[in-house]
Amino acid sequence: MAHVTRICRYPVKGLSAQDLDRVDLAAGHGIPFDRRWAVAHGSTGFDEAAPKHLPKTSYLQLMQHERLATLQAVFAEEDETLTLMRDGRQVAWGNLSLPIGRSLIEQFLSAWGKAEINGNPRIVGTAGAELSDCGLPVLSLINLATVRDLERVARRPVDPMRFRANIYIDDMPPWAEFDLVGKSVRVGQARMQGLSRIDRCGATNVNPETAERDMQIPKLLQSGFGHVDCGIYLSVTGAGSIETGNTVGEDSDGNG
Repeated sequence: MAHVTRICRYPVKGLSAQDLDRVDLAAGHGIPFDRRWAVAHGSTGFDEAAPKHLPKTSYLQLMQHERLATLQAVFAEEDETLTLMRDGRQVAWGNLSLPIGRSLIEQFLSAWGKAEINGNPRIVGTAGAELSDCGLPVLSLINLATVRDLERVARRPVDPMRFRANIYIDDMPPWAEFDLVGKSVRVGQARMQGLSRIDRCGATNVNPETAERDMQIPKLLQSGFGHVDCGIYLSVTGAGSIETGNTVGEDSDGNG
């Protein structure tokens, strides 16, 4: 039976993942602190009092700023601090809940990426809001069997972390996750609704270990399978905890 092999969140959009063994989910919300903040260009108009969905190009992201993959982000939920590491050394630290803390990290990013950032970068975010690409509080799911089928077409290994998913699963047939769209899904104790397939952009071309643009994932998907989709979005409809090892499948008791 399909099961969860890894759970990830990305406290700052575009930066590295944080692994979780277990997480409590609430209906209508994603994973707590997932995409809670983003690094906006100085030219981006972001109203924290009334946040609106903005295109991903409003923020630093791997599609355009592959060097982000050279930074390792370490987030401490208990005090909302972020440490940025590069080559194993700390290069910036700050409390994301405080203006002075965000400023310390912004100063580093300004010097580090001055040739690539429009204006002075700003760390933005609003409590309770998720700065996802689709503008909704969702979880993304990747089927590792699907990634292995993509490796068959690519004729080389494909790191599943290229897809920056929240939930990675295995022991489901390749591409069978698409069949969960429009259906009620049970993951551990939580009930979810399959929302849509995820169309992939150039961010997946970036190697998450080396920061090199060393693959053409959307082109491989199109040539090998006739589409550029990999993974699905889910929305939480019934609260509950999920953890690695939990089973995943269609919920026969759901209303989807």
